[in-house]
Amino acid sequence: MIRGIAGLANRRSRAMLRRFEATKRAKPPAEIIQHLICVGDLRAEEGKASGLKLFRTNTTNSGVTEVAPRLAEAEADVQGLVEAHMEDMLGVRFLASEYSTGPVHGGRIDSLGIDENGAPVVVEYKRGVDAGVIHQGLFYLAWLMDHRSEFERLVRDRLGPTAAAQVLWSGPRLICIAGGFTRYDVHAVREHRRRIDLVRYRYFGSDLLGLETVASVAGRTPAARITRRPTVGATAGGDRCVELSELAAAVDEVLLGLGDGVNRIQRKQYRAYQRLRNFACVCPPQKSKLLVYLKADPKQVDLVPGFTRDVTGLGHHGTGDLEVQLRTLGDVERAQELFRASYVAS
Repeated sequence: MIRGIAGLANRRSRAMLRRFEATKRAKPPAEIIQHLICVGDLRAEEGKASGLKLFRTNTTNSGVTEVAPRLAEAEADVQGLVEAHMEDMLGVRFLASEYSTGPVHGGRIDSLGIDENGAPVVVEYKRGVDAGVIHQGLFYLAWLMDHRSEFERLVRDRLGPTAAAQVLWSGPRLICIAGGFTRYDVHAVREHRRRIDLVRYRYFGSDLLGLETVASVAGRTPAARITRRPTVGATAGGDRCVELSELAAAVDEVLLGLGDGVNRIQRKQYRAYQRLRNFACVCPPQKSKLLVYLKADPKQVDLVPGFTRDVTGLGHHGTGDLEVQLRTLGDVERAQELFRASYVAS
């Protein structure tokens, strides 16, 4: 079904590799460099360094050269690069840099953004390991929750009134990007009630950046429930509604079970499934089918009429360019390879 979907040696990897112009950060990232081999599992043990090894292959003499990992020269280098390409790297639309919290709080938020589902996002950066990054980020997140109107004005100025009216205040996020985290950091975020993502970065050579999700927690919010809508009419129609509700519950179970760190975000028009970025959006059941939108590349998929469709450039709820139409539990089974491909790519 899928042609040429490339991944790391371990499909459970949380890494995203992005190529960039080393001396011109404002330019869009170039295509990911070809002829690379990744060895090791980026899902390193908590608090330990990643075991990833990256090699550049030489197709002429069949040799390999290891691309050594390194930290940034300064925190500002990482911040500038991520801010320039935040939507590509994090699935977050950039709003502001070094945003002042005013004379009373006396601080500056490294980056402010809004994610694909409308959730406010605070991004904090550290060059290496820093025990204060989470506490600092939570301090700014608390400030943000107390200054909602100010954030909405910022969104309105940058993205327009529609985006400002759809801010998802029930799910604010903190993303910490640093050279490393301790096991105490990982444990701390799992005990907190906020949505927090810990992301470890590494430069590889002069033109590659690796982002590895060390921990991603949804916080202590009530889980969204799959509910059955009351039906009026013929028994056959009622039975079909029950079948679609069961179908939606099966899809929910499959998507949440793809791996650790999957978060579910409920919006009025769709339910998003997210790691660092959305990888699936499920719309409410229609009369005869359930629509799921994935981040898998439609050009890499053998499209089947009535089952999969390329919706690139077409308006729809949620995010993703590949539409999957589900009518039976058998369709859910057929779609699992596509679900996993989108999960791995997120």
